[in-house]
Amino acid sequence: MALSGRAVATSVNSGVGPCRMTMGSDRYRGGVTGGMHQESGESRPLPNGQTVEDHSGQRAGGDSGSGQPVSEDDVPGDSPTQRTTLGTVLASGGAPIDRPSAWMWLLFTGLGFLGGQVLAAATVGIAAVLAGQFHDLTALSKLAQPPTWFVVATLAGLWGGFLGAAILASRLRGTKALVPDMGLQFRLADLIGIPIGLVGQLLVVAVYVPIAPHVHNFDQRFSEPAHRLTGGSHGVGFVAIALCTVVGAPFFEELFFRGVLMRALARLFGTWGRWVGPALAVVVSGVAFGLAHYEPLQLLGLSLFGVILGAVSYRTGRLGMNMVAHATFNGLALAATAVVPALAHGWPA
Repeated sequence: MALSGRAVATSVNSGVGPCRMTMGSDRYRGGVTGGMHQESGESRPLPNGQTVEDHSGQRAGGDSGSGQPVSEDDVPGDSPTQRTTLGTVLASGGAPIDRPSAWMWLLFTGLGFLGGQVLAAATVGIAAVLAGQFHDLTALSKLAQPPTWFVVATLAGLWGGFLGAAILASRLRGTKALVPDMGLQFRLADLIGIPIGLVGQLLVVAVYVPIAPHVHNFDQRFSEPAHRLTGGSHGVGFVAIALCTVVGAPFFEELFFRGVLMRALARLFGTWGRWVGPALAVVVSGVAFGLAHYEPLQLLGLSLFGVILGAVSYRTGRLGMNMVAHATFNGLALAATAVVPALAHGWPA
């Protein structure tokens, strides 16, 4: 289910549909970026066959100091036959470029999360004034099914904080290019995220099978967050909630948790123990994803899915596939909690 502030208590972990925003891969090592050679802040074309010394003494576009040819296929992620992981992206100079920058990214993560809470309170207050219900705001925040405008305003504030964290990280301690800094790239192969999201839902269900008999009113308590998000919405309001769930939440949550947080952790942990460092980055960011939802009963399932999303993002070096997986996961949850019951019992007028 998606992130929510204390006032909303929940929302749905959602995702982004298969939009296509493919960016050319940037190459930072040796100052080569998109066919340009950078040295001491200057750029000049790199014609085929021309050899230009980089800062480490290797020559781009020609050969290395050892006499072995260096081609564009040797740069991580540029060859269609090579698999680019987040590790190779960071090793080739991807943001955050060093550990001090990574620590700053973690600071921006905290500021973005806290700022999102403040913005959520502000946007809800403004929406309440526009709806003429400002004096009822406290009562509305305690409803099991708050009105649609309350939910949407809360999510908008939270996502503003998430987006702000990504922008700060990129502008102040990145390359100032948000898309490559966060791995915000999409490809046709990202449709593999659809079965990943489906499997994620099945795994979460399987995890709770042995737990459910030991929790009083498990079904009701487990579905409360989803019903809180969708239960008070019908017609156009439900469409707005569906868009937030399946498009908005996956985009902004993945940008924040896998774009800013996990990349900072991956830089800090590095490749320690070969796989231990990357695994720690994936697990810590996944658990943080679960904790941020403020739902104790759903914590295990959300953390598990957060780890799955982190593993996908690390493996691809991008956010596209896990955004699609996140969207699929949320879409299935939305269908299970709202659409299917409505079809079975008649859609409310």
